[in-house]
Amino acid sequence: MRAARFYGRRDIRVENDVPWPELQPGQVQVDIEWCGICGTDMHEYLVGPVTIPTQGNPHPMTGESVPVTMGHEFCGRVGKVNAGSELKVGQAVMVDPRLFCGKCHRCDEGETNICTKWGFKGLQGRGGGFSEAVAVDEDMCHVLPETVPLSKAALIEPLVVARHALKMTGFERGDFEGATVLIIGGGPVGIAVIYNLRARGVKRIFVSEPTVKRQGQLRDLADEVLNPVRENVAERCREMTGGEGVDLVFDCAGIAPGLRDGMDALKGRGTYLNVAGWEQPFTVPMEHFMMKEITLKVAMAYDDEDFREVVEEFAAGKFTDIAKMVTSRILLEDVVTKGFDELMTNKDDHVKILVTPRRECLEALGASEIRSGGLQ
Repeated sequence: MRAARFYGRRDIRVENDVPWPELQPGQVQVDIEWCGICGTDMHEYLVGPVTIPTQGNPHPMTGESVPVTMGHEFCGRVGKVNAGSELKVGQAVMVDPRLFCGKCHRCDEGETNICTKWGFKGLQGRGGGFSEAVAVDEDMCHVLPETVPLSKAALIEPLVVARHALKMTGFERGDFEGATVLIIGGGPVGIAVIYNLRARGVKRIFVSEPTVKRQGQLRDLADEVLNPVRENVAERCREMTGGEGVDLVFDCAGIAPGLRDGMDALKGRGTYLNVAGWEQPFTVPMEHFMMKEITLKVAMAYDDEDFREVVEEFAAGKFTDIAKMVTSRILLEDVVTKGFDELMTNKDDHVKILVTPRRECLEALGASEIRSGGLQ
């Protein structure tokens, strides 16, 4: 079958002779319809391998190393099943791509997202969504009603990342309604956080984003979009909160200036939640952290409950206008030139690029949906 495989930095190859997946007991074959390009994928493309296992250092669960098939934000339809499967051929499913051992002390406590051997399909092996099909454990497939278009369902995975971040704040559901929130970074994860906050009833959301194009993308979503290059983000947040500061900060950027702005913008005993991956050391500005008694937390991926919740809410229509996140749709054959390279050279023009191995899936959409311009 066709699949896009990672060989090294800026070396992803679409190959035509990758073996079709072989089903193990308890697995089904998912025929891919759509898969999103994630920031983690881009990070691997630009500076990797980082988390992708290298030759001589295979992943402890998959036993695989480069080359690996990429793509972990994927959905599709059940193509094959084992005898006794509860799933049926043709059913639409969203896949939870996590790999976890189920045996370590963290998994025993239900903390599968921080399994000591954690991994993801599409990064650490066992297939990925930039292909025609993947073998998936049946219990990692979430059946979608036919009312949910698969052309939108691949957006569920980044929404789940954001949902877990909300839970890790320690805020109860009702606490969000009266909260004032600052988001550092208006990329895909930052936008997914906004959608989750709106679903929780948050009324006041500020976003700090330096790029002009992304500022335009965010104006219909946030209550205030701040330019950290031209404005003092912390002072502006205090102005808009009666001098107190915001209750909660989500760091979706992972850069030191954003960290300083965010902690400065927090009120006393506010909460700072890091969602971003950092390329540089995470250095805490003590003048804010200690003097305000700030609570600092992090969020890593998501767990079973997070995934189930978001799928149910997505199916119930809780995430309105979510398709605006999609700025382009492309074929698998074009995943490098119109996907990774496009994001590298025109990053600010995009929020989410979705990839399909099936031309008929692309042809079924109108021209405006293929390149919608997203939130611009």
